[in-house]
Amino acid sequence: MISGDILVTAGEVGQGSPQHLGHCPQQDPLWPGLTVHQHLEVYAAVRGMRKEDAAVTISRIAKALDLQKHLKTPARRLPAGEARKLCFALSVLGDPMVMLWDEPSVGMDLKGQCRMWKVIQTAMKGKERAAVLSTQYLEEAAAMCDRVAILVSGQLRYIGSLEDLKSKFGMSYHLEVKMTDVGQSDALHAEILRLFPHAARQERTSSLLIYKIPMEDALPLSQSFSKLEAAKRNFRLEEYSLSLHTLQQVFVDLTRDLEEHNPDVASNGSVERRPLHP
Repeated sequence: MISGDILVTAGEVGQGSPQHLGHCPQQDPLWPGLTVHQHLEVYAAVRGMRKEDAAVTISRIAKALDLQKHLKTPARRLPAGEARKLCFALSVLGDPMVMLWDEPSVGMDLKGQCRMWKVIQTAMKGKERAAVLSTQYLEEAAAMCDRVAILVSGQLRYIGSLEDLKSKFGMSYHLEVKMTDVGQSDALHAEILRLFPHAARQERTSSLLIYKIPMEDALPLSQSFSKLEAAKRNFRLEEYSLSLHTLQQVFVDLTRDLEEHNPDVASNGSVERRPLHP
């Protein structure tokens, strides 16, 4: 179990200062019988807001998250996405100084996610605020976060800016080749290595080969596509794609790298401590 202290404005969080901390856990901390509006009123009172101010704030946040039509709905009748919106709304009510969000957008549709992102941007813009967001969606991290930390099986694999993450792990190309004749996979693999000498095969299925290609191997792109077009004709490939590594692929690479060096990860999640890769 991990434990520790959090200090905000020289006071310990949880010691008589609930207005300083907003929290959206994975499990929605909602009272089944209370309506959306009643939840917001209770949290506003706990945060020490005056009734007049609370009414204005509740109206504003309900509109921002498109919760107006659910204000009189008991929590037990809320769809999963609307319940997450309410949980998130409670975490930002009263403009707390520190906000902790644990996968707040799970269950939301794309419109709900975008509304939540706008609220976060408004809450953080030009203010002395701090927020920690955990998410499985790297697109969300890219849209919201100044710094990112990647955890794999409990180990910290990276912490820093997105730009630094891309420069260290993302300066490569992602090649996917789909075959029509699976009997040519070995010959095709040899051809890929001839065309791109430093290519590293990431995955292999019955009809699909996936490679990570260093940028220097793939440039200029015009030549790379000419080579791949020739391979497509010679090996009767169904299709191929060559694209820059995405953040999602970077995350997959980091996960795969840990599992390759620690075989027990996949079975029981226990790993030895190793220094972070540069």
